[in-house]
Amino acid sequence: MPVPKNDFKAAISAGRQQIGLWLNTGEALPAEIAASAGFDWLVIDSEHGPNDLRSIIAQLRALAPFAVEPVVRPPSGETWFIKQLLDAGARTLLIPMVDSPEQAKALVQAVRYPPRGTRGLGAAVARASGFNAISDYAQTADDEICLLVQAETRVAIDNIEAIAAIDGVDGVFIGPADLSADLGCLGRIEAPEVQGVIESAIGRIIAAGKPAGILTFNETLNRRYLELGANFVAVGADVTELAATLKNLAGRYGRGPGAGPAGSGY
Repeated sequence: MPVPKNDFKAAISAGRQQIGLWLNTGEALPAEIAASAGFDWLVIDSEHGPNDLRSIIAQLRALAPFAVEPVVRPPSGETWFIKQLLDAGARTLLIPMVDSPEQAKALVQAVRYPPRGTRGLGAAVARASGFNAISDYAQTADDEICLLVQAETRVAIDNIEAIAAIDGVDGVFIGPADLSADLGCLGRIEAPEVQGVIESAIGRIIAAGKPAGILTFNETLNRRYLELGANFVAVGADVTELAATLKNLAGRYGRGPGAGPAGSGY
C-alpha cells in the first residue's frame, strides 16, 4: 500500500490556488477549529510559535480528519529536526531563511531517502507509516513529500531563479516581514520599494516554473498577490484573528485594553 496522495502538492503544481492560515497557539484545539473553517492549508509554526515535536504531533492528529494540508515550519532547516518531523507524519515542510541553491539542494537531500537523498530510515516505528501499517512507506514516501523554501533576504531574492531551479523544491515562499527588514523597511511591508521587490520575485518564481507563496495580514495585498499568480497564499494567523475578534467584541460593550475592570460578570 503506497502513502496517501498529497493533494496540496498536486494542487500547487497544477497552478490551483490554495488559501492558508498560520497556527501560532501551539495547541491542538484551536488547530481543529481552524481546520473546520475551510482553509486549504494550515501552517503549524515552530519558528515563531510555541511548538515542539510533541505539540506538533498533537496538531497533526487534530488536523488528520479534515480535508486540509498541515504544513510544518521548523525554526530552521536542521537535518535532524526535519527527520523527526517527517517521521512524525508531517509531509509538507516550509523551511525558513533559505538564501542559496546550495541550501535548497541540501534540504531536498534531507527529505528524501537514499539513493536520492540522506533521510534516515526509521519510519517503520513512527507515525508517518502508521507504525508500519504502510508497509512500503520508504519506497513511496518521497513523491508525496512537499518541500517549500522561504526567500526572506536580499541574497535569497538575488538567487531566486537558482533556488527555484533545484529539483525537489516544490515551491518558493516569500517572507515579507524579514525581507522588508533586510531592505531597510522594518515593519513596513507596504512600502513601495518592498512591494516592488515582492511583486518582481513572484513573477520570477513563476517564470522559473515553480509555485510562489506568501503570507500577509493585509487583504488588499493578498488579493494582489493572487492576481499576480501566487498560488499558495496564507491570509492571516489564528492568534491575530482571535485577538482582533475579541477586542471588537469587548469594545461593543465598552470594554477593551485600558477600559478598566469588567465588573462582576456573571
